[in-house]
Amino acid sequence: MMSASNTPPGNRETERLLILSAIVDGALGLMKVAVGFIANSQALIADGIHSLSDLATDVMVWLFNQVGVQAPDEDHPYGHARFETLGTMLLGGILIAVAAFLIYENAMRLIDYASVEIPSWPALVAAAVSIGGKEWLYQITLRLGHKTRSKLLVANAWHHRSDSLSSIIVLVGVGGAMMGLLWLEMLAAIGVALMIANIGWGLTRQSVEELVDTAQSASYVEEVESRIQEVDGVRDVHSIRTRRMGPDVLVDVHLQVEPYVSASEGHHIGDWVSRDLLASFEEINDVIVHIDVEDDQHVEAVKDFDGMPPLRRAVREALLETWSGMIRPEEIRKITLHYLGRGVDVELYLAREVQDRVTPTFTVDLMQAGADLPWLRRVSVWFDER
Repeated sequence: MMSASNTPPGNRETERLLILSAIVDGALGLMKVAVGFIANSQALIADGIHSLSDLATDVMVWLFNQVGVQAPDEDHPYGHARFETLGTMLLGGILIAVAAFLIYENAMRLIDYASVEIPSWPALVAAAVSIGGKEWLYQITLRLGHKTRSKLLVANAWHHRSDSLSSIIVLVGVGGAMMGLLWLEMLAAIGVALMIANIGWGLTRQSVEELVDTAQSASYVEEVESRIQEVDGVRDVHSIRTRRMGPDVLVDVHLQVEPYVSASEGHHIGDWVSRDLLASFEEINDVIVHIDVEDDQHVEAVKDFDGMPPLRRAVREALLETWSGMIRPEEIRKITLHYLGRGVDVELYLAREVQDRVTPTFTVDLMQAGADLPWLRRVSVWFDER
C-alpha cells in the first residue's frame, strides 16, 4: 500500500473528502430515517434511504479513484484513467435509476394522495439540516473535482446536489402537507426527479463518448492545430486525432516538414510540437507525433501499398546494377535517398577523384540508364572530399 508521504496531494485530498462524504451521508441517512418514522413522513424515510445508498456510491468512487490514479503498467500502457470513466458512467446510471424510482413512487402517491398521512414538524427540521449538509458537500466536492480535473468527483458532486434537491422536495412536501396541499409534494418530486435524470443522462452520455474515443470538439482541435502551426519548421498539419482518457486528452499528430530536412531535424521539430502542446494545454497528457515530408493522408487512409518504392538495400543494388558500367561501388562515398510522391530522389556522393572523368551530361546519363526503374525520380551528383 502506498504510504501517505508518497501519495499525490490531489489523491490525499480526494481520499479525505470521500471519507467525509461517507460520514455525512451515513449520519444524514440514519437521522432522516429515524425522524421519518417519528414524524410520520414517508418522504423523509425514502430520502434517508437514498442518502444511505450514497455510502455504497462513495465506496465505489473511492475504489475507482484508487485504480484511476495508478501509473501506467505493462497491461495498461496508457494508464488507468478510463476506470474513472467507467465509474462516472455507473454513477450516471445510478442517478437515472434513482430518478425513475422517485417518479414512480410519487406518481403512485399522487394517484392516492388522500391516504397519505400528514407529517409533523420534526420532518421539516431534518429536511433543512439535510439540505445544508448535502449542499455543503456538493460545493467542496465540485471544487476539488475541478481542481483535480476528475470527472468522477464532479459526478459525485452532482449526486450530492441531487440529494439536496430531494431534501428540498421533502421540505416543500412536508410544508405543503401540513397546510393541506398534499399534491404539491408529489408534483415537485416528479419535476426534480426529471432534473436528476437529465444530469444522469448527461454524465452517462459523456462517459460513453469517452469510452468509444469520441474526438474533442472542432474548436478545440482548431486551437491545437493553430498552436502547432506556430512551431518553426512545421510546413503543414494534415491529421490531428484527439481522444479523452479520464481527465486527460491524448493527441496524435501528423506533421509535414520540408522534404529535404534530415531525420534528426524532423524529429526535433516533432519534439518541439510535443513540448509546446504539453505546456500550452493543461489537459493534454500525451502527444504522439508522426513526421511526414508530404501529405500522405490519402495514401494512409486507403492503405494503398501497391507501387511503393523499395527500401534502401534494394534501391542500392538496383542502382549499382544499372550504373555498373558508369560507376564502381568503391567510388561511391554515400547515397542519400528521399522518398517523395511514390518515387525516390537520389543524392549520389562520389569520391573527389572521379570528378575529372565526369562529363557535363553525367547526371542526365545516369537518369537515362535508370529509365527502367519506375521509382527513380531524380539524381543529384556531389563530390566528397574524403
